Amino acid sequence: MIRLRFVAGLLLALLAACRAAPDWPAPAPAIWQVTSPAGETGWLFGTVHALPAGLEWRTPALARVQAQAGVLLVEIADPATPRAAALLRELGETPGQPPLLARVAPADRADLAALLDRAGLDEADFAATESWAAALVLAGAVRQGDPANGVDRALIAEAETMEALETLEGQLALFDRLPAPAQSALLSATAREAAADQSQAMLTAWLTGDEAALAALDQQALLAQPVLREALLTGRNARWLGPIEAAITSNRRPLVAVGAAHLLGADGLPALLGARGYRVARLQ
Repeated sequence: MIRLRFVAGLLLALLAACRAAPDWPAPAPAIWQVTSPAGETGWLFGTVHALPAGLEWRTPALARVQAQAGVLLVEIADPATPRAAALLRELGETPGQPPLLARVAPADRADLAALLDRAGLDEADFAATESWAAALVLAGAVRQGDPANGVDRALIAEAETMEALETLEGQLALFDRLPAPAQSALLSATAREAAADQSQAMLTAWLTGDEAALAALDQQALLAQPVLREALLTGRNARWLGPIEAAITSNRRPLVAVGAAHLLGADGLPALLGARGYRVARLQ
């Protein structure tokens, strides 16, 4: 069974393994302004869901956007609720699962064994845990950053009006609906990411607004798997377009703050909105 002390906060793991560094660069994370053909405005800001304590990411440009925005749109309202652990157990536990190492390709077993060791866990802890849930548990157990320092949580705390693009149940269901091969791919990718430990490079790229570096790192991570990319990123972006457009065209001036990966490349939100006739300009 999953040890409960490793469950809380595990839903924020996709871009979060952040190791503290002695000197971070001056912050300039990317911000886009989006303007409709009729002139209504919104903004896009990519977040990191867990950060080392003391890392400064705020800028005057972001403060100006927050002051102008009428509503904050985030992925989910509060992923660290007490029911998160119960939902993870409810959806992610099925008795009689194969041994964890047997669920990944032989080439990935050493990385997965090393990840288990780092997490202070062993295969017996996952005897009833589906592969997708095991991946979230392990990612959360070795995460260097703290979700309490997450950018989205800070923005939510400061917003007068906030709406969520998804529910906690819906987000977990994305993982639970993955077919068995995709769940194995997620588990393998989680182990490989932990072994490669590119978290500091990824955080530096986000902090400096380096889209090219972030995109290159994404191609080495779990989002490089087509089935995972569709389920966890591109499909969600497509579903979010409707609510985002509605908030812009109704002149609610939304600040859309979602994981940074959702804003990158041809299937990122800036490109998708641009293709729909919106003027998209990088502010920072």
